[in-house]
Amino acid sequence: MRGRHLLTLGLVLAALTAPVVAANKPPAAPVDKQAAARRQALLAYQKDLVSVIAPQAEPIPLLGGALLARPLNNLPDFNSFHSLIHRAAAAPGAGPEVSWIQLTDCDAKASACPNTDAMNRLLTQAPDNAAVWLLKLGQDDRDGKADAMREDLAKAAGAKIYDDYTGASLKALATTVIMLPPPPATVNPLSANGGAGVQLMMVFGLAETQPQPALQATARLCEEGAGDAALKADCLKLGKVLEWSSSPLSRSLGLHLREVLADDPAQQEDARRARRNLVWQVQNFSELSQRAQGDASLAQHLLVLARSGGTQMSLMLTALHDYQISVDAPDDWQPAKAG
Repeated sequence: MRGRHLLTLGLVLAALTAPVVAANKPPAAPVDKQAAARRQALLAYQKDLVSVIAPQAEPIPLLGGALLARPLNNLPDFNSFHSLIHRAAAAPGAGPEVSWIQLTDCDAKASACPNTDAMNRLLTQAPDNAAVWLLKLGQDDRDGKADAMREDLAKAAGAKIYDDYTGASLKALATTVIMLPPPPATVNPLSANGGAGVQLMMVFGLAETQPQPALQATARLCEEGAGDAALKADCLKLGKVLEWSSSPLSRSLGLHLREVLADDPAQQEDARRARRNLVWQVQNFSELSQRAQGDASLAQHLLVLARSGGTQMSLMLTALHDYQISVDAPDDWQPAKAG
């Protein structure tokens, strides 16, 4: 059972980022000249946005510029991800959402990830954020520090919130992509929504490439240690925090922990029902985002929601409400099985 809940939800969430991943990586197979030209135009547009944002001095615009710059190659040093995220972190008013992205400013080949300075700063900036402690749990799991993992779990269980700052990244990106209209060459000629679809693709795709807390390692630790009463209590306490968290994946873990660890069968059943509704919500939001590629009004609305702030969960639920989609799955609906 371990990981099945997170895998199912992860497969649904993957649909949201696929268009941007495809736009920023070399194609796996030959494509026609029109598609190749559009891909090059998209990358040029992304670079132009970075150039426009780079002179900014406030942390959120710089964060947006850094997120745009991160997947790009051959940028001038002043416009590079390293330069922009470093300036964002040093800017007055910079918060943990900037440090969170700075975690990826590191050399993975040298085993220097996540960025140590950013990690230490986060522990000071957001000690009541369970996501920070679960990120550290993953680091300690990698380094084989079992006792430290247990301490991280206890810290996460005692936290007040869980926020992976995807909502902050969405806001930063959505407020920066409007600084330049997408050139006609970036727009799919078969799309009816014009530049809004291009901006939506960038915003939602790039915001999803966040540092990920160790949700799978946390699930493993809690399930394998279920015989330890103190550990089980911390896992159930953490589960309550995660059920009100900022992202669908972390909420899924919270519901999973209640389903497998709660002693009350009624609580287990309630968690299963809530998780079924969550998968329904994610699947319907994914379908909305795909529809937006051909619907200018819908694309603009999702961009407005992203600019309004909040969390990934709040944005998703607001979008479903705005388009009269129930957050509760029909009685006869079941999630598609992975594999």
